[in-house]
Amino acid sequence: MTQLLPAFAASKTLAAPGPATYFFVMNFQIFRVLQKINGITLLFVALTRTAGGAALVSVPAPLEPVTNSYHNELVLDNYQWLENASSGATRDWTRLQNERTRSYFARLPFREGIAQQLAQLRGEESARYFGLVEKKGTILALRFKPPAQQPVLTRLSALYPPALWRPVFDPNTYNTNGTTAIDWYVLSRDGRFVALSLSEGGSEQGTLHVVEVENGQSRTDEIPRVQFPTGGGSAAWIGDGSALLYTRYPHDGEKPQEDLNFYQQIWFHRLGTPATEDKYELGKDFPRIAEIELDASDDGQWILASVANGDGGDFAHYLRDSNGNWKQITRFEDGIKRLKFGRDGALYLLSRKDAPHGKLLRLPLTKPELGNASIVAPERKGTVQEFAPNDDGLYASYLLGGPSELLYFRRGSTRPRDIPVLRISSVSALESWHEDDLVFGNVSYLTPFAWFTKDTLPGKVQKTALAMTSPVSFDDIEVVREFAPSKDGTKVPLNILRKKGVKLDGQNPTLLYAYGGYGVSLVPNFDSTRRLWFDAGGLYVIANLRGGGEFGEEWHKAGNLTRKQNVFDDFIAAAQYLIGRHYTNPSKLAIEGGSNGGLLMGAFLTQRPDLARVVVSHVGIYDMLRVELDPNGQFNVTEFGTVKNHDQFKALYAYSPYHHVRDGVKYPAVLVTTGENDGRVNPAQSRKMAARLQAATSSDCPILFRSTASAGHGIGTSLKERIAEQADTLSFLFDQLGMDGSRWKF
Repeated sequence: MTQLLPAFAASKTLAAPGPATYFFVMNFQIFRVLQKINGITLLFVALTRTAGGAALVSVPAPLEPVTNSYHNELVLDNYQWLENASSGATRDWTRLQNERTRSYFARLPFREGIAQQLAQLRGEESARYFGLVEKKGTILALRFKPPAQQPVLTRLSALYPPALWRPVFDPNTYNTNGTTAIDWYVLSRDGRFVALSLSEGGSEQGTLHVVEVENGQSRTDEIPRVQFPTGGGSAAWIGDGSALLYTRYPHDGEKPQEDLNFYQQIWFHRLGTPATEDKYELGKDFPRIAEIELDASDDGQWILASVANGDGGDFAHYLRDSNGNWKQITRFEDGIKRLKFGRDGALYLLSRKDAPHGKLLRLPLTKPELGNASIVAPERKGTVQEFAPNDDGLYASYLLGGPSELLYFRRGSTRPRDIPVLRISSVSALESWHEDDLVFGNVSYLTPFAWFTKDTLPGKVQKTALAMTSPVSFDDIEVVREFAPSKDGTKVPLNILRKKGVKLDGQNPTLLYAYGGYGVSLVPNFDSTRRLWFDAGGLYVIANLRGGGEFGEEWHKAGNLTRKQNVFDDFIAAAQYLIGRHYTNPSKLAIEGGSNGGLLMGAFLTQRPDLARVVVSHVGIYDMLRVELDPNGQFNVTEFGTVKNHDQFKALYAYSPYHHVRDGVKYPAVLVTTGENDGRVNPAQSRKMAARLQAATSSDCPILFRSTASAGHGIGTSLKERIAEQADTLSFLFDQLGMDGSRWKF
């Protein structure tokens, strides 16, 4: 039980506590929590049992009731004051919460050992390469190899040994603090220049720079406000590399303050000229929540703009010819989700119109009206994930509820050939650079990520030199795929990673992870640091919930807008299944998620607090009635809905985690994390949820809040900060689940 105890009072100044006070709290670490009442400053000591039975002092948050009205329904909000990040009260509350959380981890004898092993594992992994691009024989990739804090943009000599590399742009030397990140980069058609967006402190607020590939020299071209979460940013070079198109957000004075991170447009920049001379091209008629991605054809004569209507999954597409004329070729209602240029004078389209699993179309650039498109690959049982046209056909990867398969469709035939890939694996980043070749990534839960190529010989697949190696083996781990029946009977896939021969006695510490939104699919991935979890006796489970895209558009639509409760029902069913099948029990079950998955964590712990012992929620959304008022909150309206619509308001209010925290409930142990530079989910969401839970819970399980000043939503976060947060997460799980952390004690 959390207690709030007045230790002493002093008139407007803080006096040292007297002997009686020390006698009462002598076994507790005390934080100076101040609150002024009628001009008198009080010190409160709130005690919560924590690691090893010691007590943890809480940080009370004063109630400042505000009433908001929605469709004539009044909703009370006691912690709306925590939305003001710049206020002294909010800053003090955040600081004291962080001090309290650090005191918790300081008492865990294995926390530093876990952090050290995490850093060691990351350091012993081979380099990871991602974002491969090739133009005229120039191959670029982002290379990440600790102890570097950020990935480095590199040029590769080849994909096969010795595959030499050299840096083109290193953000770790550009800023030795390790907080500058490359948001994205685009290589010019001739391979001479690379345009890249740089942001600071995980903010994703990017400025475009141009670098010469040959010598790494930065040009004078520098364009601000090309990238911002959630709308993102992009660029595309015109044919001769003398100019580029880029996404641009409004500058100060062009829009009201509340609109500066919306109304994305497309502008034209000629190399060597000031950004003030750049010209507007397209976008004034786009939605306020437009998210634009640019791409160029291989010959640089055509530019494609894919425009998302917020985060709901609907797109419109615009095509620019070599004369600079733009033409709209698809609309939001057409169901076209993705376009790619082929080398045969055509566009290739992924359509979900009357085909929720997806069909692939070909559209000639000479007649770019949608009615002229022909089917290249009809809808199949699997869901189209990615595709890559080549000289004589098209490669496509399909999701089978989570894992992937890779197929090749020769032109003129709709009967594909199988391309061999790893078992229960994910296929990604399909690209055909020349003729009929294919470059793709492949990873499984038990095998590290590697880049592969397929040459023109049917079925011949070869691993490149760009293959990660792990310092640990997962030979003793197996993956089983089972299905949990949801509330309405829907079968929800569970990917269960466990040691071979594990006993199903209900006593296994189990971590259940999920996301369930935006059509995002949770596919197999590899993480060497899971070795710590397995070595401590843990099971790791990934659930493929509705709201994701694992089974196509219908799977996504079944979990968005007014149907969001299906996602939570699926996750609850997954927990119940693991308990019912004797994998674990509620006292040994932990759940984890982030962002939209943080909303999932909040819904789970408010709807079924009895089913899990621990909840870890990263950068989550919790107040569903005010989220669209957040700095970029309107991007989410097409996925979640809006309080302005009566039916959507009712659905939002029915599950909004913040509004369903109940006083006196025995909530599980909770770790809430956020980054103060988060432009995707307002950190105030985490502050309010943590304050409400701390005030409401009647259990002796800690509710911890962790905020990082040098991080945002997670993208661009430095390695040292990612390791620190992961060490806290694992230590929290070990402590609260009673797992043996002795091997990591100093």
